[in-house]
Amino acid sequence: MILAICLVIAGLVLLVIGGELLVRGAVGLAEKAGVSALVIGLVIVGFGTSMPELVTSVEAAWAGSPAIAWGNIVGSNIANSLLILGAAALIAPIAISSANRWRDPGVAVGASAVLLVLAATGFGNAIVGAALISCLLCYIAWCYHEERLVAPDMIHNAPYDRGQALELTDPGLHAKNGGWTRPALLTLVGLAVLIGGGRLLVTGAIDLARIAGLTETMIGLTIVAVGTSLPELVTSIVAARKGEAEVAFGNVVGSNIYNILGIGGATMLLAPGAVPANLLPLDIGLLLASALGILLLAFLRSVTRLPALALLAAYAAYLGFLILNA
Repeated sequence: MILAICLVIAGLVLLVIGGELLVRGAVGLAEKAGVSALVIGLVIVGFGTSMPELVTSVEAAWAGSPAIAWGNIVGSNIANSLLILGAAALIAPIAISSANRWRDPGVAVGASAVLLVLAATGFGNAIVGAALISCLLCYIAWCYHEERLVAPDMIHNAPYDRGQALELTDPGLHAKNGGWTRPALLTLVGLAVLIGGGRLLVTGAIDLARIAGLTETMIGLTIVAVGTSLPELVTSIVAARKGEAEVAFGNVVGSNIYNILGIGGATMLLAPGAVPANLLPLDIGLLLASALGILLLAFLRSVTRLPALALLAAYAAYLGFLILNA
């Protein structure tokens, strides 16, 4: 068991390091190529900061353990909505002032509902996976069109907020000079470290599940999900502490959208099959309920400390239930 735990810890550390190197390299390459800041926020940073979850889920699917992959996706979204948003709002109450504040939480609710339907029907194949990824690309294109072409002075969307949150934690993200070599090396090394970390994490998680007598879904919902959500936790808390609480809100919502449509799509594309039925009704039900809760908070225009405590309490109760029923 000690070896399995060490593999999990080492994998998580490498995922965090690899993700940071990859994002730094990808942003550097994008800037050298003259890509706009909005596109960097929407695509480069959006996908880059989701890489720990993506690599872990893909590795789990390839290792013949799709339950870990889907547990990671569902568990990460629950952790984002309850733990991370609750912690950020507890540090600094979030005022949501964006005129289109309903859009991104609404997309997250729609994606959560689709996942619920897929789990309930047992329908899943490569075509569904490709469709989910296509939906994410359409969403990104929608954000770009609306806020770059329609309202260029009002850039505000969840993927863009993810980029802003990362910049707050990493002031040196944008290199002021230099050639192509450094960002290219960072990108390649980051990818290699991510892949290695993902393999260690999945191997350790599978071994830990077998030794401890836990289901792979349980491991994915807890250890793997919380571990791969650490970048979002750090960036959201830093954003809240620096007075950018609304950016923390967008960071959470954007991560949830990328997880279901992007990572879920990639998982189903590479390992066609149904979403594990044992994620119903509790886990996916809570995922959808938390997405609806975030949409309600967006309409109310704020997340004060009382709702923040309620979110954290809900997550603690959820983890307690999982542990007691393991």
